[in-house]
Amino acid sequence: MSRKNLVDIARHVIGHGKAGTMEQADDVMKLKASTYYDPDQFDQELDKIFHRLPILVAAGCELPNAGDFKSIEVAGSSILLSRGKDMTVRAFMNTCTHRGAALAREDYGNKSRFTCPYHGWTFNQKGRLVGVAASQDFGDFDKADYGLKALPTHEKAGLIWVVINPDSTLDIPTFLSGYDDMLANFGFDEWVYVSKRTFKGPNWKIAYDGYLEYYHIPTLHGATFGTDSTNRGLYYAWGPHQHIKSPAMEKGHSATETLGYMADIADKPETDWDNDTLTFGVWTVFPCTSIACFAGGGRGVMISQILPGKTVEESITTQYYIMEKMPVPEDIDAANAQFDFLQEVVMREDYATGYTIQQSLPKSGMDHILLGRNELGNQRFHQWCAKVLAADTDADLNTLFAESERGVGIPKLAAE
Repeated sequence: MSRKNLVDIARHVIGHGKAGTMEQADDVMKLKASTYYDPDQFDQELDKIFHRLPILVAAGCELPNAGDFKSIEVAGSSILLSRGKDMTVRAFMNTCTHRGAALAREDYGNKSRFTCPYHGWTFNQKGRLVGVAASQDFGDFDKADYGLKALPTHEKAGLIWVVINPDSTLDIPTFLSGYDDMLANFGFDEWVYVSKRTFKGPNWKIAYDGYLEYYHIPTLHGATFGTDSTNRGLYYAWGPHQHIKSPAMEKGHSATETLGYMADIADKPETDWDNDTLTFGVWTVFPCTSIACFAGGGRGVMISQILPGKTVEESITTQYYIMEKMPVPEDIDAANAQFDFLQEVVMREDYATGYTIQQSLPKSGMDHILLGRNELGNQRFHQWCAKVLAADTDADLNTLFAESERGVGIPKLAAE
């Protein structure tokens, strides 16, 4: 794991905090306003981003036992995850190879086999077709050719990535750019799944922009996080993935864990810097996931997955709550209160504002919007979207991610 890198980051954050400084992008960035509402660009994003890149689709603790499965829709495709008897997670198109009906209609469950509700074809945990109803009447064919469509899958650091293209040649570890080693510091593979909430939002990039900067926090979230919350963020990048921390030095602030305040360890020797504090902050996983720390009822994270909806104006957000330990009865109320609070903040403040952007921007006469030097996370995100859209093949993507830098923003990246 990369604890040394976490220490380097914390040292860098504390240095900026004590000096009252921050690092910024080289310049203000102009971004086409149509990037948020152009239906043609949206179609390209579905094709070249969501159906080509690895998407973080689950935490491993959502499927802790052999036989556990999860079904999820990603950009119009229904995906089935299944943990086999060998404890390996496999992903398939959630589509019966007979007539195309969905096999699993529940969000979660435990099955050794999946039987199509239409005609009774049955598949095992490895996706192999093992039973055809009334086979003597159906006719002869090679069942080996009609297993479920398997998808490239990668489980690492207690998280699961899937590429929604059975023929993909994109290398998932190369795409992760070492970021999975950083996320491994949480120990998610030993955590527990608590709950999830799903709700609608505006265009997926409008929605995701709010997870990528702290500039809006004291203004938009003044009534919830407080007007004394920081509006400054420091950004550390591994390829397209970014970790955000705050250089603010307030102690015991309501946003301490979520925004990555380091004040509680600033005056301690580095040998006393605890792993919990070092991992505070927001961890964004390109292209559409945010992992934010919280402490209500115990140590936990909110994994927010922002997926495009059916049109350019729609997105679907699912917030997954996983915790280091299952809360005992006296803590579960505190944990649920935190979950409810975080959902309300996103829905009532972030997305309510996002909807006003969605409504007004296309008719505003503006041909571009500005991303400030202090909105480095947003600048990098939109730059990476453009790079991916410009890449024609999986080979181009492999080269793009292989050549991307790791640990950008850390003055001294410690050796592993």
